[in-house]
Amino acid sequence: MPTPGIVAPERILVIKLRYLGDVLLSTPVLAGLRAVFPKAHLSMLVNPGTEAMIATNPHLDEVLIAERAGSPLRQLGFAAALRRRRFDLVLDLTDGDRAAILSRLTGAAIRVGFNREGRWRGRLYTHLVPMQEQPMPMIRQHLMALEALGIPVAPTLPVLKVRPADESAAGEALTALKIAPGERFVAVHPGARWWFKSWPAARFAALIDYIQGKLGVKAVLLGSVADQEITEAILGQVETGCRSLAGRLTLLELAGLLRQAALFVGNDNGPMHIAAAMGTPVVGLFGPADPRIWGPAGQGHATLYKGIDCRPCFPGGCRRGEQNCMRLIALDEVIPVVERMLGRPPKRIEIP
Repeated sequence: MPTPGIVAPERILVIKLRYLGDVLLSTPVLAGLRAVFPKAHLSMLVNPGTEAMIATNPHLDEVLIAERAGSPLRQLGFAAALRRRRFDLVLDLTDGDRAAILSRLTGAAIRVGFNREGRWRGRLYTHLVPMQEQPMPMIRQHLMALEALGIPVAPTLPVLKVRPADESAAGEALTALKIAPGERFVAVHPGARWWFKSWPAARFAALIDYIQGKLGVKAVLLGSVADQEITEAILGQVETGCRSLAGRLTLLELAGLLRQAALFVGNDNGPMHIAAAMGTPVVGLFGPADPRIWGPAGQGHATLYKGIDCRPCFPGGCRRGEQNCMRLIALDEVIPVVERMLGRPPKRIEIP
């Protein structure tokens, strides 16, 4: 039960102004709130472009999109609209200044938030989530916001519901690539938000050639429109003929496709978390981010991570050039992991 003295809220707002994976990893909080407050009106505020992660969430009553552009007057109008909704309880999972200010401007009597940096924003909340010294999975960190209110939590996985139309579109896309229903394939997603979180295109191309040429399993190259540069570079280097759906799927169609994949291989990115939420085994390639915190949720996944001494990264990005953490992940390290995940024993290989 919640902390004594906290009346059951009628209107709850959860805030997560981050990226796709961050929003998806926050969904266990929604399940926890719904279990304790089944009659409350539950809303969630997210950044534009991330709303697909919660658009079909069964625990939510309302999805709100943050105003990111426009004049200061428009920003104030957005904040005023939030206040008019008269939220009783706000859980801000963002750990950022802007979200903290919006939390305060809602006028909610109870405001829970994070303040890992010990900044002024801590004063804008009524309840601060205690900071932890040891690395902890992000889902577990999110759930600590509920514990700060005395709400019991249980280990749970992200929730992402895919509509039948999205499943059908994914199936049609695979059929167009001559991948039959039930046929095994590996989903390869080389996209990353920053260049220094991306494994080299040449190694992705060589991995696809090995999967298709040596293992006899088809590979499907995935990516958003923003990933065009690296997907084109990979397509230009693959020798076994690459099937690409880069830039051709919505996020929920991507989720429907990943549900059907035998394996996902990719960088630390939102689609990696989508694959894990769909129950697909993941081989995650990690650079700056610690997989103990940001790794795929659930069991049966594998991560490759060097954890070199320049973490956290230099301000403005990486200065290690060819010796950056992603380039230190060798192709002959990844291939045995992929083989094992596909159910084949590792064997000695020669990499040209």
